[in-house]
This record gives sequence, structure tokens and C-alpha cells, in this order.
Amino acid sequence: MPSPGTVIIGAGQGGYQVAASLREYGYQEPITIIGDEPQLPYQRPPLSKAYLLGDTTAERLLLRPQNYYEKHAIEVLTGSRVASVDRQASKVTLASGTAIAYDHLVFATGARNRKLPVPGADLDGVMYLRTLAEADAMKARFAAANTIVIAGAGFIGLELAAVASKFGKKVYVVEALARVMSRAVTPTMSEFFAGAHAAFGVELLLNARMQGIEGSNGHVSGVVLSDGRKVPADLVLVGIGIEPVAELAAEAGLTVANGISVNARLEASDPKISAIGDCASFPDRWTGQVIRLESVQNAVDQGRCVAHRLTGKPAEYCAVPWFWSDQRDLKLQMVGLTGGCDRTAIRGSIADRAFSVFCFKGDKLLGIESVNRAADHMFGRRLLAAGASVTPEEAADMSFDFKARLATIEPPREKAAGAL
Repeated sequence: MPSPGTVIIGAGQGGYQVAASLREYGYQEPITIIGDEPQLPYQRPPLSKAYLLGDTTAERLLLRPQNYYEKHAIEVLTGSRVASVDRQASKVTLASGTAIAYDHLVFATGARNRKLPVPGADLDGVMYLRTLAEADAMKARFAAANTIVIAGAGFIGLELAAVASKFGKKVYVVEALARVMSRAVTPTMSEFFAGAHAAFGVELLLNARMQGIEGSNGHVSGVVLSDGRKVPADLVLVGIGIEPVAELAAEAGLTVANGISVNARLEASDPKISAIGDCASFPDRWTGQVIRLESVQNAVDQGRCVAHRLTGKPAEYCAVPWFWSDQRDLKLQMVGLTGGCDRTAIRGSIADRAFSVFCFKGDKLLGIESVNRAADHMFGRRLLAAGASVTPEEAADMSFDFKARLATIEPPREKAAGAL
């Protein structure tokens, strides 16, 4: 009897990557991707940047066109939702009633936006951004809006602020904590981006909480802060974080704790099931803790890791984590996980808007935050992947040769045929 193959729940970056890598690694069995959106798998990061600005199109967001999936015998079920997983029978049942058997099941269900828990959050004009449909709705509302309030000064909140301010809107960002992107970057980087957004014309309201949203005729008219201040608003854009989509896994009896729990090989508590990306909680080699990462890099590399295992080359997941955020002319790139950082070194020029913050715990390099210094970022990725470090003094010394250091820790690269 032929194998039913691999079924992937989730048609985002991770789900696509599992399927593409399986075929790349020689997998011959059926592959089915199930996604609840009407589109083929597409890139989400540009939604809050290039797509809102009109610098790219929905077609260009697609990871691959339809003929790619046809050529590689990958079935993509768009506009479909999995209602249940029967682990004993090794099948999933769609909301339509269709049952699909699997030999291996991959959860790549991603995450959803956290909802703003205040009165008035259901008013027209309160908007979230996670899907292409939400991005289209937001684009359609921008033209008529003069004043925009953004809840949250994380990556998404500041990316939205950068777009809205570039459109000439009056923008307020309300953040409960004392600095922007505080959960992700150092105080030095927070201070720099706060100053940059102020120069963009954005008004940052830090240490401030929304108490409620006011409306007129069912539409947003402003927000009320916990200290009694009122801020006018034509739109309220919410970016207060995301939470893993793991209910289906929990209902199937899988272990769930801040996402679907997996081991170092990304296997769930049922060995016939894997979980990857934003929905997966995994043991991290770099911190020694069980973590959940929300990044394209993590989804892609975990997708490849699962595909390797399913094609006979199992290995523990150990990719170096990295992230990025584009905010107008500022490209923020981060590599490593810098929690516990107690020492930093600056390389480059903050005044010239091209610098890196090297983050250390003692003398051990944990990671690097870079603005408009892509070479530092790439150096960090290669350095950390090799398990190596630099000292704070070396990092700050502009005469220190990063390439020479890499040459001492990486094996020589073979030249391509015909190369000089």
C-alpha cells in the first residue's frame, strides 16, 4: 500500500520550506500543504513595510508560483482549515469534512496577533496586521486617515509607524514599557531608534497604557490613556505581540507549553508529528533553555531540519538565530540571543547612522545588533556558527580585521570551477 506521505498544517514560510526541502532532498512520497488563507504561501515580513508602501505587489510576495507546486507534485489546499487531528488513525479532518491520511504530520501553524484588551477595541478602525487581507484593509484605510495611533513599540509597531510617518500622517506610538523594542534590543539601540522616530515626526508615548478606545458612530475617534490623557485617532493599529496557534495540537493530545513542545530534533510528543516555526517550543542550543522564536530564519531552518530527518539524515536543530527590521532608511539586523548581556561594545558611528552593538556576557559574545552595517551582521552569523568569539576591545577597534579572524576559525572555502 503506498504511503500517504507528509501533511503540513500551515501554508506560511515554514510550511512551504518543509515541502520544498523534502523535494530538494529527494523525498518521493506525496506532500500536502493545508492553509486557511486563499493565497499560495507568501512572505509576511514585507506586509508591514514594502507592501504597505506600495513598493511591492501581492504577486511578488508569493514564495513560488502555482507551476512550481505542480512541477514538484506538492498539493496546496488553500482556503482550508483543519478541524481535528486523529493520531490513532493518522489522519486530519478538514472543516469541510474531508479526511486526509498522513505518514508524518508537520504543524507549521504559526501565530496570531494578541488582541488589545481594552473597551472599544471592537470599534471600526482598530486594525491588526498579520495576513495579506489585513494588509489590504489597512492600505485602503490609510488614505483617509490623518491621525494614527499605534499600540506597541515593538518591531511591527515601529515598522507601521515608519510607514505611516512616511505617508505624512500624524503618528502616536503608545508603549507600556520605558523604551522601544525593549524586549529585543539593548538600551543603546532603543535610544537610537527612539531618536530616529522622533526625527520622522512620530510622537512616542512611553510608560503609557491604553485604558480604552473612544468612538463616534461606531468608528474610532481617539484613545484614552491610563493617566487620563486623550489622543485623537482616525485609526488604531495594534502591534502588541503574537501568540502561538497550538489549540489543534492540544486537542490532539500533544504536549503544549508556550507553543507545541518538541525535542531537539523538532519531534512532538508523538514521533509521527513535528512542529516548526512560531508555533514550536524547542530546546535551544545557545541559551540552554526551552524557547519559542518568532522569525523567518527560525521557520526556514527548522523546516529544513525536519526535511532532513524525514529523508534519513536526522540531526538536532542548532541554527544561529537572526532577525531584521526595516524602518525607513534604517536596516536593523540582529544575530544571536542577547538576553543576559552585561557588557556592550560599539563599532561604527551612531551619528552616521551606521553602527553595531556587540553584546557580551563577561567576555563571551552573545550577539550583535547592527544598523546599516550588513558586514558586521554577516560576520556575527559566521562567528557564532563557528562557536567563536571576539573580545569587546576587538569589536570596538575599527582596525581589527574580521575577515582575518574568520580565516583562523573556518575551513578554507573551495573555489568554484573556473574561479581564479
